[in-house]
Amino acid sequence: MGKNPEYMAKGKKPLYLSVYDQLYKGIMNGMFPANSQLPTEPELAKMFDVSRMTLRQALSLLQDDGLVKSFHGKGNFVTGARIEQRSVGLEKIGNPIHKCHTGEVDQIDMKFRLDLESDYTKEILNRNAAAVVAVERWYKSKGQAVAFAFTFMAIEAVSELNLDLQNEEQLLDMLENKVYKLANSAAVEVKHSTAMNASTQEFELVGGELCDLLLESLYINEQYPIVYNKFYIPKEFSRMKINATK
Repeated sequence: MGKNPEYMAKGKKPLYLSVYDQLYKGIMNGMFPANSQLPTEPELAKMFDVSRMTLRQALSLLQDDGLVKSFHGKGNFVTGARIEQRSVGLEKIGNPIHKCHTGEVDQIDMKFRLDLESDYTKEILNRNAAAVVAVERWYKSKGQAVAFAFTFMAIEAVSELNLDLQNEEQLLDMLENKVYKLANSAAVEVKHSTAMNASTQEFELVGGELCDLLLESLYINEQYPIVYNKFYIPKEFSRMKINATK
C-alpha cells in the first residue's frame, strides 16, 4: 500500500478516517492477513505520511471494530474477525462466549462442587433447593485463560436435565450447548467487573483487568431459571451485538 497524501489533503474526511479506510480495506482484502502483525506504528505513520497521533486514532477505530488488537510491548495484530451485518447477537438465546468472545478458545477447564443453599442462591434461582451445584469454567487459548464462567443450578435441576454429575463431559456439553436448545427464554444483564484477577483466583485472565460481566438466567419454564450463569469476558476480547427489529 503506497502513500497517497494528495488524496488525503483534498478529501473532506479527517486524515485519521482516510487512514482508517485504507487500513480497513487492506485487512478486508487480505493485504494484512488475519492473525498477522501490522507494521510498527512509525512504519505505518511513514507509509501514510501522517503523525503518530493521527495513526493511533485510526487504529483505535479498527480496535473498536474488533479487527485489530493491540498488545503492550508487542504491537498491533489483525484479528480473525470480519464485520458481519446480520451475525447472531444477544437477542437470540445462545452461549455468550460463542457470540461475544472474539478470541479462539481451544480448551475448557471445568470443576464443580455442591454448596449449601444461601439467601443469594435463593434469589438468583428463585426456588428452594436441597443443595446447589456450583460450576467453574475456565476458557483457554494456547494455555492462557481468556474468559471465565460461574454457574449455579439447584440440585433438583440435575434430575430435571437428566444429568449424571459423575459424567463431566455430559455436564460440560449441557452447560455449553444443550441447555440453550432446551431453554425457552433468557434474561441477560451486562455489567463490568475487575474481580477476576484477584490473587485468590486459580488462573489470571489475559486481556486486561476490566471484564464485561454477563449475568444470564435461562428458563425452561417461567417459574425459575434452570441455570444461572456469570460470564467474565476481558474487554480486549469482548464484542457484544444486538440486532434490533421493530
